[in-house]
Amino acid sequence: MIKRETFVDDILKEMREIINQMVPKEAKITEIEFEGPELVIYLKNPETVVKDGELIKNLAKVLKKRISVRPDPDVLLPPEEAEERIKNIVPAEAEITNISFDPSVGEVLIEARKPGLVIGKNGETLREITQKVYWAPRVIRTPPLQSQTIYSVRQILQAESKDRRRILRQVGRNIYRKPELKSDWIRITGLGGWREVGRSSLLLQTNESNVLVDFGINVAALNDPKKAYPHFDAPEFRYVLNEGILDAIIVTHAHLDHSALLPYLFRFNLYDGPIYATPPTRDLMVLLQKDFIEIQQMNGVEPLYKPRDIKEVIKHTITLEYGDVRDISPDIRLTLHNAGHILGSSIVHLHVGNGLHNVAVTGDFKFVPTRLFEPAVSRFPRLETLIMESTYGASRDYQLPREEAEKRLMEVILRTIKRGGKVLIPAMAVGRSQEIMMVLEEYARVGGMDAPVYLDGMIWEATAIHTAYPEYLSRNLRNQIFHEGYNPFLSEIFHPVANANERKDIIESGEPAIIIASSGMLVGGPSVEYFKQLASDPKNSLIFVSYQAEGTLGRKVQRGLREIPIVGESGRTEVVHVNMETYTIDGFSGHADRRELMNYIARLKPRPERVITVHGEAQKCLDLASSLHKKFSISTRAPNNLDAIRLR
Repeated sequence: MIKRETFVDDILKEMREIINQMVPKEAKITEIEFEGPELVIYLKNPETVVKDGELIKNLAKVLKKRISVRPDPDVLLPPEEAEERIKNIVPAEAEITNISFDPSVGEVLIEARKPGLVIGKNGETLREITQKVYWAPRVIRTPPLQSQTIYSVRQILQAESKDRRRILRQVGRNIYRKPELKSDWIRITGLGGWREVGRSSLLLQTNESNVLVDFGINVAALNDPKKAYPHFDAPEFRYVLNEGILDAIIVTHAHLDHSALLPYLFRFNLYDGPIYATPPTRDLMVLLQKDFIEIQQMNGVEPLYKPRDIKEVIKHTITLEYGDVRDISPDIRLTLHNAGHILGSSIVHLHVGNGLHNVAVTGDFKFVPTRLFEPAVSRFPRLETLIMESTYGASRDYQLPREEAEKRLMEVILRTIKRGGKVLIPAMAVGRSQEIMMVLEEYARVGGMDAPVYLDGMIWEATAIHTAYPEYLSRNLRNQIFHEGYNPFLSEIFHPVANANERKDIIESGEPAIIIASSGMLVGGPSVEYFKQLASDPKNSLIFVSYQAEGTLGRKVQRGLREIPIVGESGRTEVVHVNMETYTIDGFSGHADRRELMNYIARLKPRPERVITVHGEAQKCLDLASSLHKKFSISTRAPNNLDAIRLR
């Protein structure tokens, strides 16, 4: 530890000398420190540097580090006074709706309905704000739906700013503990999600670094920890945790099978390092993690972790936008790219050992345009190994074209409504629900449907988070929202369900309706309650629009079981008689089907030397690996959990 601290201090000393030569003296440098993957320069007069657009770029080139300039905390106006001054500077026509402060980075976030007026002509208003309050302003458009999750995340970051800064500095010193290295070897170990769906987790190791990609749970196997949790018993993982040498965790996306167990690590003091994700992924995984433990509590099960552990996840998360390149250890550089799966989902690209090897982990991805997102990125600067999902990797796993899927969906819905029935669509709160919402909104708008759409579970809150990040949505949606002035998420056909009483009224109503409710596999949440109450009536319909994992209630219904025992809230088992019509429409999946998976490799630039197929049932992983090898003459593998593969 002494050697590490000495090296970091020495490198900072050298950098200070260079910075002092390049930065004007009137800027008054007070401190230079690594915070997370960035080098932060604190100044008494930051505006003298900010107004020189080329200075920061030149510093970054010379120092070969990501540079951030922040005001010295001592010069920041108190938040109350700063807020008053900002409101005096910005025209009232800008319609500011919220001002919040993040002392850990010296930033003030200004939400306004007309953000252009906050920025001012050529940025004049922003510069005036900086000069008068010293906080660095960041301006965003006021989201049309307010998200309680986003608000609570900001509140935590503000309240915990001192601890947050401590964490960032600790992370920064760990990243730059040694000069950039050429690694001697690289290996990966499957801790979960290899030849299976659920509990995704992968450990990547070099002779210097240890990085985890995802740490999820198999929700369908919660009664069996050996199948539900990643392999804590893997010798290399146990060693990394025991020695406290895990450098980073990277989260591809927010779904529970990729992110649910992160708070568990903090609960038992197994980890105290950074979590890297996009901003939407951070917010969505917090939403899903909170819901996960609330459902456990409602079912009389001791939650795996507490809200305070989710709070630790928030404090330790470092957000990156798509395309940002960051050092995360002495020999690993990270870039996140759009995966097209859900809001903020990422393909993880790791540049290892200063050119030794490049690895991409797709997580869950989609390779055709959808109503919500652009297709996954398929071009990388370099790529030797690709680790890709195989959820629909079997030779016959072809989904309906999206247009045909939408047509079939509406046929079932309109037929059910015509006979006075209700349509239940169990859907993941994040991604699939919003995709279906966009289909229903368009059909309602052009006059093809006239029925209320009820959104139950976390769906409305998840939708609010979608509206807060329009830049992550498809070009078509962005054009509708920004250029056409119409936000389809706000359609009057959508009605959030607030509580159990409203749910009961919807079920007992004689009126036809469409109900989108989580969870998508009928493993908890309001979708199960709707199913129990609606299943016996042949007028009703159930439509599956997502993958139903083995062992879930959804898979049993999908297979055609007509009498299904379900344990009720009282603990007693009741038999549900399934007389409602049931359908599976695969075309809405957020996963790439067999055709997309093969096309992805065909269009991938550059073509990797090796493809490793994971995140799929065993036969699907094997089938896809074999087909890729035959068609593209590249090395492929479909490893088991606990297999370790040396990449170099």
